[in-house]
Amino acid sequence: MTTILTRGDLLTLLDPGACLDALREGFVGDAGGAAVAGQRIRTDLPFPGTATALLPGLLPGAEAYTVKVNAKFPAASPALRGVICLHGGADGELLALLDSATITAWRTGLAAALGTHALAGESDVVGVVGAGAQADLVVTGLRLLRPVSDLVVHDLSPERAAAFAARHGGRVAGSAAGSVVGSVAGSAVGSVVDSAAEVAARAGIVVLATWSRTPLLDLADVRPGRHLTTLGVDEPGKQELSPALVRAAGVLAVDDRPLAAAMGVLAATGLPAGAAHATLGEILRGDHPGRTGPEQITVYGPVGLPWQDLALSLLAWREARRRGVGTEIDFLA
Repeated sequence: MTTILTRGDLLTLLDPGACLDALREGFVGDAGGAAVAGQRIRTDLPFPGTATALLPGLLPGAEAYTVKVNAKFPAASPALRGVICLHGGADGELLALLDSATITAWRTGLAAALGTHALAGESDVVGVVGAGAQADLVVTGLRLLRPVSDLVVHDLSPERAAAFAARHGGRVAGSAAGSVVGSVAGSAVGSVVDSAAEVAARAGIVVLATWSRTPLLDLADVRPGRHLTTLGVDEPGKQELSPALVRAAGVLAVDDRPLAAAMGVLAATGLPAGAAHATLGEILRGDHPGRTGPEQITVYGPVGLPWQDLALSLLAWREARRRGVGTEIDFLA
């Protein structure tokens, strides 16, 4: 039997803390590189979108693998649609079909939270450029990993930015682009601002998750000691940070060097794979020290790896079986 898990099912099943633990375990346990093996195949379409497949998602010790197929249409809502196939490793049985948009947002955002926390020093002021699902999960993950005292948000839609700030512990005062005042004891207080540069001026941690194809921040916009996580650079042609800013980083970290050089932050900057100082796995294992001084600018530029799909898909499928969630179909009937 194959279990169908919709977006609603997954939001019922997934727990941010458990997902963080599974992702951390994947990064730390992959000293030999087995988890990152796989392919990312992307093609333009004769329509206003792209098709991407990630296969296979593998983890050492996991008797299963994933194949993910996504359609990405920037003008659509949601922009990402697709499915993750979870297969058993013994005989290829199709164990589950999962909504890929939900799994992708959770694994990308929470893995980025791990990388951000590992590199960001002591700052508790978080800035967000691009108030979408991935940034939502980054902030959710960060608040489980460190105190967040203030939240600064910029989005092309002031209303979406205000809603994002309100979701994370505040209420909007005045206009949609006005200040956001904390309404829950101990929650982040935040504000909606008019530009990415203003976010960088006010926040020690800046998370960018946009569709931008031109740099949103330059070196002159970023003070010493800032940390920047750039999530939007996940395919050729996309760029959120200027080449000068990336090259100035005291620590430039990625999730996978060859992939980042093919279509990630290194490719966008014209840098080879060896230009990355570390991978997140190396930092979490202690093989690289990460940030070594309070004045360093640090950058984390992940692309996203197939094993992350497997890690969260397995979590969701096992929990679904335990709780009886989802719809079962026999494709072989």
